[in-house]
Amino acid sequence: MTEATRREPGTPCWVSLMVHGLDATREFYGELFGWEFAPGPPRLGPYARALLDGRDVAGIGVLPAGSGLPGAWTPYLASDDANGMAEAVRCAGGTVAVGPLDAGDTGRLVICADPSGAVFGVWQAAGFAGTAVAGGPGTPVWNELLTHESEAVVKFYRTVFGYEPELYRTVFGYEPEPRAAGDEDRVTLLVAGRPVASVRGVGRALPRDRGAHWTTWFEVADPDAAARRAEELGGRVVDAPRDGAEGRRATVADPEGAVFTLVRPKGR
Repeated sequence: MTEATRREPGTPCWVSLMVHGLDATREFYGELFGWEFAPGPPRLGPYARALLDGRDVAGIGVLPAGSGLPGAWTPYLASDDANGMAEAVRCAGGTVAVGPLDAGDTGRLVICADPSGAVFGVWQAAGFAGTAVAGGPGTPVWNELLTHESEAVVKFYRTVFGYEPELYRTVFGYEPEPRAAGDEDRVTLLVAGRPVASVRGVGRALPRDRGAHWTTWFEVADPDAAARRAEELGGRVVDAPRDGAEGRRATVADPEGAVFTLVRPKGR
């Protein structure tokens, strides 16, 4: 595991989960990933920073009372100018729901949605750069946007963040595999030639009760055992463990329904 440094604009730098029950959620993820917790910036309301060996890996906050919104993991994309990014989102057809606002002396944030409705954050770092551990069990290692089809939404993210889209299945730095005719609708987003996230068009398989949304992948040593443990802790398995181009992975949901992926990257 290595310490994270400042990220290039557009690179995912933090993931945050918004839930209704903070204490129960902390217990679930603490048991599943071995996380410990510390208080977050008071400006953000009830908020817990998840730690591994004393280093930040993720955050958990509380949804407004009566919001009726489902729990969901949200990636934050690095920026040098949160104000300018908010304006760029609006001009490209997205919406700004929160901010730009200061989170104490840690940085400046914006909560946005792309034209398909998928929510993401923008983070302009000051005293806090974001996730401090890159790789290893219990850490976020990938973010993927699930949407109806990739073309329109990729255009939005390319316009706002300057991503280089690649029509390959490049994940975790492995060599790209050319897409065959009739292959899945998946695009990798690159920053300075490096894969940082992906967009997958799933058509009618997109959940009607959730719509387009980002998902976070967390590394684990054993996806099969981790999926079983998630069930024991009150979660559920959405997609059973299976092998793929990225490694072995399973998709699960926590007790409040927030969906995420457990993955053992290929070669680890």
